[in-house]
Amino acid sequence: MKSETESSPRFGCSLAIASGKGGVGKSTVAVNVAIVLAQDGAAVGLLDADVYGPNCHIMLGVDKLPPPRGKTMIPAVAHGVKVVSMGLLVGAQQPLAWRGPMLHSAIRQFVDDVDWGKLDFLIVDLPPGTGDAQLSVAQTLSLSGGFIVTLPQAVSLADARRGLELFRQLQVPVLGVIENMSYLSMPDGSQMDVFGQGGGEQLAEDAGVAFVGQIPLDPAVRVGGDAGAPIVVAQPESEPAAALRKIAATIAEKAGAQSRQRQADSIPIEVIE
Repeated sequence: MKSETESSPRFGCSLAIASGKGGVGKSTVAVNVAIVLAQDGAAVGLLDADVYGPNCHIMLGVDKLPPPRGKTMIPAVAHGVKVVSMGLLVGAQQPLAWRGPMLHSAIRQFVDDVDWGKLDFLIVDLPPGTGDAQLSVAQTLSLSGGFIVTLPQAVSLADARRGLELFRQLQVPVLGVIENMSYLSMPDGSQMDVFGQGGGEQLAEDAGVAFVGQIPLDPAVRVGGDAGAPIVVAQPESEPAAALRKIAATIAEKAGAQSRQRQADSIPIEVIE
């Protein structure tokens, strides 16, 4: 008798980056983490699931997709990351007045009708909120886990908690909380807590999940994103870039541990020859 192992999936780990609130830097985290993972030698894809307000392509400096191969879309590549975004398929000023079924169809096409190749990581940048896009991604992909991005302030934490609880309702493992814009480093070496202090760590503790790390507030992060040169590329020695590299390493570690746990929990199929 021989134990038959399941064939390798197309996506080694599929990880969702989410928040309950817009404007917390979720896409910035997703883009920079994807680049760091690619810099470390992994095959990485970035799926921008924010169909109504896509901007990952802008942060990566991409303005179009390569020509399709028949009915198969070919992802763009920037900084070593394969990316697909609705922003590469419609005009910059074109709004999408779509209901849920159309959004679900688009996300499904981004997964099934794109030649991603074999990836070590598929990073999914979810839109803010707890609506159709989150449900569609969970239904289309067997997510390895999700990470919540929040600011330290109370309003952001309340919305982030809703995003975290939605992951749990959808039976997506919550692998950690990331706090963005945690503080502003001052010229004298002190730190200004612009949006409060310690909120992300408290959320992680209350929810019983890992606190992945803090990212300082720095105008260079915004400048790099607007210019298509994310901070880990434009200023790799900066404080935010160092924080993002550390966060990316923790994400990879937790995703690997989750994948090994899933394999350990699976039931082997015995094939009689």
